[in-house]
Amino acid sequence: MTAPSGILPLFKPAGMTSHDCVMKMRRLARTKKVGHTGTLDPDVTGVLPICIGQATKVADYLHEAPKVYRAVMQIGTSTDTQDASGTVVETKPVEPRLIEADIRGVVDRFIGEIEQVPPMYSAVKVDGKRLHELARAGQEVERKARRVTIYAIEIENIDTEVAEPQITFTVTCSKGTYVRTLCVDIGAALGYPAHMVRLQRISSGPFRLEECCTFEQIEQAVETGTFADLLRPLDLGLAQYPAVTVPAGRVQAIRNGLSQRFISLPDGNWHTGDKMRVYAPDGAFLALHEVVYIEENNKGMESKPVRVFPEGEA
Repeated sequence: MTAPSGILPLFKPAGMTSHDCVMKMRRLARTKKVGHTGTLDPDVTGVLPICIGQATKVADYLHEAPKVYRAVMQIGTSTDTQDASGTVVETKPVEPRLIEADIRGVVDRFIGEIEQVPPMYSAVKVDGKRLHELARAGQEVERKARRVTIYAIEIENIDTEVAEPQITFTVTCSKGTYVRTLCVDIGAALGYPAHMVRLQRISSGPFRLEECCTFEQIEQAVETGTFADLLRPLDLGLAQYPAVTVPAGRVQAIRNGLSQRFISLPDGNWHTGDKMRVYAPDGAFLALHEVVYIEENNKGMESKPVRVFPEGEA
């Protein structure tokens, strides 16, 4: 029996850690070669791409892709975990009533590259210890701010008719972004404590919520022998990079994983370090390449292999 290989867009249910999901998928797929592409907190639901078999080779790259979340934040109360699972640490009456235009103006200020201080209840390590472990032991330590990118925020609803107003929004962001911290920081900019009430990841790279499989669907597919039909090709995990097709005469050399540079790049706004997906004329995925600058003989921008996928792997 051929070992399964591909990316499975899983709908992560509430109450499970991302690691729990990986362990369960290992049992269902009957392989240890399983990994996820971006941790979700236990209470968070939504898109969790699972890489199986050879697709684990692209997990780190898929993790780099932008993600989209739908969040609900509440203004007037903050918690120690920055979400609804925590203990209330501060309350402040929201008076006078917030004006929608002012809320939108403040939210817009968070679009772009911003700094975030990781929450104490997170998996970030400080001096070799995870922050959530220190937090549960009653310790709070200094954390360095990290730069993340907020590509877009779209406000879907603002309810200021209640004692503690709620804002529902979608946010497109880079890896490493804490949406609950974003909620807290928006609240602070408005002058009030705040926390995140709900969160769902609605896309991760090219994978969308509507195409995700539940564990029930996966279990049924395993029973009926159709599990492989749920898997997506591994090069989809690299969809954030442009595609380049090479001449037929170059295909075998690239598949052989030779170390020399292979591609004189087509016209385009290429920069050193840019990555690309390399395909054969028949559409077969061959490799992931990276742009380099060659001074010798004024060759200019070319590319070299980062990871090669021999025939039968991709």
